[in-house]
This record gives sequence, C-alpha cells and structure tokens, in this order.
Amino acid sequence: MNAPISEARVQQQLARLGSLREAIARVVVGQHEVIEQLLIGLLAGGHCLLEGVPGLGKTLLVRSLGQALALDFRRIQFTPDLMPSDIIGTELLEEDHGTGKRHFKFQRGPVFTHLLLADELNRTPPKTQSALLEAMQERTISYAGITHALPRPFFVLATQNPLEQAGTYPLPEAQLDRFLLHIRVDYPDEVEERAIVAQTTGAASATIEPVMSGEELLALQALTRQVHVGDELLAWIVRLVRATRVADGALPAVREWLRWGAGPRAGQSLVLAAKARALLHGRLAATREDVHALAAPVLRHRLLLSFAAEAEHKGSDDVIAAVLAALPAP
Repeated sequence: MNAPISEARVQQQLARLGSLREAIARVVVGQHEVIEQLLIGLLAGGHCLLEGVPGLGKTLLVRSLGQALALDFRRIQFTPDLMPSDIIGTELLEEDHGTGKRHFKFQRGPVFTHLLLADELNRTPPKTQSALLEAMQERTISYAGITHALPRPFFVLATQNPLEQAGTYPLPEAQLDRFLLHIRVDYPDEVEERAIVAQTTGAASATIEPVMSGEELLALQALTRQVHVGDELLAWIVRLVRATRVADGALPAVREWLRWGAGPRAGQSLVLAAKARALLHGRLAATREDVHALAAPVLRHRLLLSFAAEAEHKGSDDVIAAVLAALPAP
C-alpha cells in the first residue's frame, strides 16, 4: 500500500522540477508548452514523439533535457541505410588469447541508455523502426534467445518531420501507440524568433549543468502514480477514449473522419498524463482541465483518419475537439 503524500515532500520534489525547467530555458527559447509536455512524459514514465518542420529546435530541446538530467544519454540519427543491429547491438566473435577458444559476445547498441534521442525516426524504413518496439514496451532487448534488460529509467524521445516531406516513412500504428504523447512543435512567435537568432549567432553559448539524478526522477514517477483521479473523472476518460471508435452509435465526426479509434492504452496514457500534469502544477488530484489539456497529445497519434477526412482537410485534432464537445466533463 502506498504511503500518504505529504505536502512537504511534494514541495521538495516540485522544486526539483522547477530547477529542471529553468535549466532547459537557459538554452531553449520559448516552447513552454512543448517543454511542459516533455516533463509530463518523464513524470508519467512514457515516451514522447516530437513532430515539426526542420529547424525548430526539436533536437536541441531533447539534448538539453538530457544534459539537465544526470542520466546516460545517447543520440541515434536515423537514416535510410540504418540497420536494426545498429540500434540494439549484435554478437561479435571473440577469441580467448589464453586458451585460443572462440565465443560469441553480445555487443550492446546505443539503445542501452537512460535517455535515447531517436532523431528523425521517420527517415528510416519500417524494418529499422520496429527495432525499438520491444525496448519501448517491455524495456528489454531480445537477441539470440537471450533477453537483456535496459537501464531504468528508460525513455525514447523521438523527433520526426511531417510525413508530407520527401524521404520519410510513416511510423507503424503499433509503434505510434507506444508513445505516451505526440507533441507538435510550432514556429516561434516574432519576439521568440528574434531572441533565438540573437542567442545562436553570438560568441557566447549557454551551458546546462545536471540538476536531477535518476533516483530523483524515479521518486517523482512513483509520486505521480499516487496523484488522485476521482471515479467520475476516470469514467469520463474511458468514455472519451471509447467515443473515438467507429461503431454503431458513434459520433458523426467519428463515423465520417475516422477509420480506426484509440485502444485501451490511450485511456491508461491519458490518466497517467493527467496525473503528471496535476503534480507539475502543484496539485495532488487530477482535474478535467488536465484531461482537456492532454487529450490531443495523447490521442492524436492513435487515430487513423479516413479518406473523407483527408479530402476535407480534417485532422485528428478536429475529431478530438468534436468528441470533447459532445462529451462534456463531469
């Protein structure tokens, strides 16, 4: 049974989160909502997918987060010629110089880390993309009949360019479902863009010192799971997820614009993300505002649009907005 949450403990933990925000803000200009959603993903123990056109600082943001956390950090640049063994590792034939005997030894790949930046994940073919499936879900790697455990905590923070750009491969639905949040990175406003240009073209460069350890992050994740979600709010979350499925009695927007809706993992993700946001805002109970704020990042990559939606230029966010409007919060 979980011990009760004390206010002093919460304030102490939240102070660490505040330091983490400040460290990232020294390098990353603006993108406050994106940073918050990344922190929500960390607190909930889930992976995040960042999407935006090149040059918006997605890689810089994830690298800055890795520097601010005292965790092992690896970066993989996904390219069309990358192979699964380049990610998970491979067996090498080694010889014992004393006995002359040869044996195979598993050489671990870059996935054996705490924080993995999968840069431009959709620029590699599905064969290589799928190498991360077991790692993202089970936190293990299986090779030659042996299962290798990944370090804890373990996060995949992936970036991708919009699919309409040349040279990209759409991520499989099974892999998309393993991301807790799909975060969209938009253009900065004029003031932020002016600050970015000034900051990145001078001689001085901002540096980030580690402000949080892996043990502290694991403690925050345990604290997140103790945040309260009322029965009515939980029932509403389940209704929202079920309302995205194409079936008899489905909402008009769902019937017209979707071919496939969200599964049970979406409900789990929305509850955990709402708990993480509540804790990030200093609350010990999730509210409908938390669910509203995170419904789109949690659901948008779990909905398969129909041809009618594409013809009418409708996106998954339009469907989510229609579902939220049709099912008001308790």
